[in-house]
Amino acid sequence: MVEESDLETALIDHLQDFMLELGMGFCFEERQKKLLIDDRYFKADLVFYHRILKRHVIVELKANRLDYADTAQLKMYLAYYRKNIMMPDDNPPIGILLCSEVGQEMAEYTLLDIDETVFVSKYELSIPSKECMTDFLRKENEGLR
Repeated sequence: MVEESDLETALIDHLQDFMLELGMGFCFEERQKKLLIDDRYFKADLVFYHRILKRHVIVELKANRLDYADTAQLKMYLAYYRKNIMMPDDNPPIGILLCSEVGQEMAEYTLLDIDETVFVSKYELSIPSKECMTDFLRKENEGLR
């Protein structure tokens, strides 16, 4: 089983290729971005800024099957960014949750109440297809073995 930190390291090692796969406009901002919420620190795995869409993109990597806690964590990070990081002329942040396995119903139910569909088609024009991302991550995962 691949650990999240191994996948993150592989992506960072191949950051230029990864960013080219994501598409034009992505700028790397930070790895393991610390977020202080109440008196606890949380860490967003990878943070990008998309200069064309004018929004942060938070990427969470999970080396496990999608769980509701993963989506809740990402939603918390997005809310934090909306309140504390977003500039007045920025668009709301977008989250990308990459898991080693995804159950269709779990994805549907945990993402059902997220009402950011206005930006989905605009966003999808600027990132590779799901198949392209899956192929890229599969290759990276194989390289770790």
